[in-house]
Amino acid sequence: MQILCLDLEGVLIPEIWIGVAERTGIAELRITTRDEPDYDVLMKRRLAILAREGLGIADIHAVIGAMDPLPGARAFLDRARERMQVLILSDTFYEFASPLMRKLGWPTLFCHSLVVDGAGRVTDYRLRQPDQKRQAVRALHGLAFRVIAAGDSYNDTAMLGEADAGILFRPPDNVIREFPHFPVVTDYAALETEIARAQERISA
Repeated sequence: MQILCLDLEGVLIPEIWIGVAERTGIAELRITTRDEPDYDVLMKRRLAILAREGLGIADIHAVIGAMDPLPGARAFLDRARERMQVLILSDTFYEFASPLMRKLGWPTLFCHSLVVDGAGRVTDYRLRQPDQKRQAVRALHGLAFRVIAAGDSYNDTAMLGEADAGILFRPPDNVIREFPHFPVVTDYAALETEIARAQERISA
């Protein structure tokens, strides 16, 4: 039995923090897991910027509410779910994701949680599990699934390496250089083709 594990931001939806950066004009918030491989370093930097600028969860919700999935993402996801089970593994937060999950047809999502105080300030974050993408793939292997995974950033490469087949979707050049053994695709048609090839390969 096969299952497809997908990253969320950069694969199915735009990068939320880049959207916040564009709306607020804070260029520092454009840094994502495409640029910084250490997620804890990245999140602490983001939280410090929010505190410094007086931005709270309402400001981020205003950005997310105006966002849509990437063009073609919903149709791709619908087709993928017809062919196999699909699980979204993301380092985003449940407090961010709900509006966009609705627009994607409520796929199953494993991600993390934010700590928000009574004044709406984002004070901390809680990982559902350290290295959760890789651990999820390991758990699926324990349930006798063969896993195909696709993502775009540094924080996806452990998941891709743990999977039976890993695919990079629209990755930046620095990720391609460091992980040249993963096939690279740049649109959903090519991603579907690569997934189909992987299905044949891992079922042989």
